[in-house]
Amino acid sequence: MSHSNPPSPKRFSGLGALTGRIRVPGDKSISHRSIMLGALAVGETRVTGLLEGEDVLATAAAMRAMGAKVERGEDGTWRINGVGVGSLLQPQQALDMGNSGTSTRLLMGLVASHPITAMFTGDASLSKRPMGRVIDPLSQMGASFEASPGGRLPLMLRGISPAVPITYRLPVASAQVKSAVLLAGLNTAGTTTVIEPVPTRDHSERMLRGFGASLEVGEENGANGPERVISIHGEADLKPQDIVVPGDPSSAAFFAVAALLVPSSDLVIENVGLNPTRAALFDVLRDMGGLIDELDRREVGGEPVADLRVRHSALSGVEIDPAVVPAMVDEFPVLFVAAALAQGTTTTSGLEELRVKESDRITAMANALTLAGARVEEREDGLVIHGTGGDPLPGTPEGAEVTTHLDHRIAMSMAVAGLASREGVAVDDTSPIATSFPTFETLLASASGTS
Repeated sequence: MSHSNPPSPKRFSGLGALTGRIRVPGDKSISHRSIMLGALAVGETRVTGLLEGEDVLATAAAMRAMGAKVERGEDGTWRINGVGVGSLLQPQQALDMGNSGTSTRLLMGLVASHPITAMFTGDASLSKRPMGRVIDPLSQMGASFEASPGGRLPLMLRGISPAVPITYRLPVASAQVKSAVLLAGLNTAGTTTVIEPVPTRDHSERMLRGFGASLEVGEENGANGPERVISIHGEADLKPQDIVVPGDPSSAAFFAVAALLVPSSDLVIENVGLNPTRAALFDVLRDMGGLIDELDRREVGGEPVADLRVRHSALSGVEIDPAVVPAMVDEFPVLFVAAALAQGTTTTSGLEELRVKESDRITAMANALTLAGARVEEREDGLVIHGTGGDPLPGTPEGAEVTTHLDHRIAMSMAVAGLASREGVAVDDTSPIATSFPTFETLLASASGTS
């Protein structure tokens, strides 16, 4: 699971126009949660379209280690036979989370209200990411932690049952922290409540309800306006489900931006999940002048889905409202690439969260785009990008490589920048892409007719 393989450098350069139809892998957030909740339901949950990247496989391995049966059929359908809420088993060895912050934080929530002890480990990148924001509320519920300095991995968690129900106001917008507390509340008698000053992605709420948990979402007035209040009633009895995972909007984002930037492109990206708490990037790209049409909008498993037709477009710089950040937090690296080729200046702010992702994505993208010839100013909470007006970026100089910091989104974003450059963009390591999008390069080649 950990990135111990030698680096896999590659130069990405202009291919043909992106045309035809492609289908991106399943949504990562929904894939993680379908395995976790399936493992807590009694009976067999069947999942089709699961994202089979390293992050999700880390979740599957952890749930197996705690007693669930998680198997992939030859037809690509995953079958999960769960143990029931409250019945997770003591894992016999450390849970290796690889590069997956989602797996780590959500599984910490699950384990916290079970009477078991688990050691969480991860790769070099994950081991730099702070876990204190999850440790704080779970400690209030009664779990205890022995973490590495700075609240980081490796980390030992001793769960407790019965745990104590809490009401927790999120100090920073985070779907992972919200989900960790709600998952801990599943096996906690009474009502566990999370208050969100800023709405974050709501896959956990939708899926918990789908599996039969008793969960309410309301609103109350806070000091700075309306706040979302999510309450879960514990000792839940989850029912197995059949789940069809929609395509991941974060993965679709790379192809949407590539099609907007590469001349003559006209690409249909099929089956893209358009949950409003996730899909703000497409609205921002439209605001910039991007031609993105929704075809055959429909609902699959409680989630809105459509096919997206994306055509080469002349983009204009915009000032991005910080209020949309939670609904596109993972898409900013590739948005920065779109901004680098727009007409005029794009200003982003309120992006402090990007500094504690797989890498410091603000500094990493500022350095990467500057190396490729873009004009970028770095600020504490975002970037100001002065676009080329549609001209290709120069590309990275001979012998220079973009540093990806083991971050899959930096690698894929700069691959897209390479398609829209004169000399190409050299990336120091493409191997982290497998954590979220193992078929990225294959799809890129097929869409541009070079496979």
